[in-house]
Amino acid sequence: MPDLENSIDQNGNGQPENKVSAIDAPVQEWSGRRKSRWRALAVGFVCGLPVAFIVLCGAGAMRESLHGALAGASLPAINLASHKTPTKRDVSRLEKQLRILKDQFARQTPNTPYLIVDTSQNRIYLKSGEKLLHEAVCSSGSYVLLKASNNQQWMFSTPRGVFRVLGKHNAPVWRRPDWAFVEEGLPIPAPYAKERYEAGVLGEHGIDFGNGYLIHGTLYQRQLGLPVTHGCIRLGDEDLRIVYRNLQVGSEIFIY
Repeated sequence: MPDLENSIDQNGNGQPENKVSAIDAPVQEWSGRRKSRWRALAVGFVCGLPVAFIVLCGAGAMRESLHGALAGASLPAINLASHKTPTKRDVSRLEKQLRILKDQFARQTPNTPYLIVDTSQNRIYLKSGEKLLHEAVCSSGSYVLLKASNNQQWMFSTPRGVFRVLGKHNAPVWRRPDWAFVEEGLPIPAPYAKERYEAGVLGEHGIDFGNGYLIHGTLYQRQLGLPVTHGCIRLGDEDLRIVYRNLQVGSEIFIY
């Protein structure tokens, strides 16, 4: 039986090649790994100790620096020294500009009664000049989109801009447009068919401001303050009387 410790083989050059014993190989391999691990731990400890010391010593400064950077990013520092105190000339120039703006605003403000309609809050303001005559809730367009089978469609929104009163009507009669029949699932009648005309649904008064839009009353006063109309402005009975009495043909209506 060959000696395991001293057995040799011939390599490709015919030279002897030492072999490690089959018994000693695992022992030597484990020993080598253990030495490598201890060496790595020693190097890591020696190198890491100074780094840890530096980090611990500088942690406060690093934290303050980070906070300062974040604060600087969100709230830039204001150099008060760079803002000079306004001079009398500066104040005089600003006061002059303010007077010009006030004059322009006064020229744009009607001296006779006019109406402001706030569709976002569903409120109206009846004013004359800067004086508030009356304030009330209203209802404005619902922004519902209605589509018909013939590809027609209607968006029920209240127009915005500056308008004028084109006409005033007592006990207005509603001429139902096509969408009123589509909405109810009914066939659309001829343009002047009698079933198009309906009295008593628009209240006591109607104020025409163009393109078929009216300021009028409603049978559904519990819905006042909500965006539920087909584009017209609805008011309660007493509010409608006040607005109708104060606005004249040609009075301005501001809708936003």
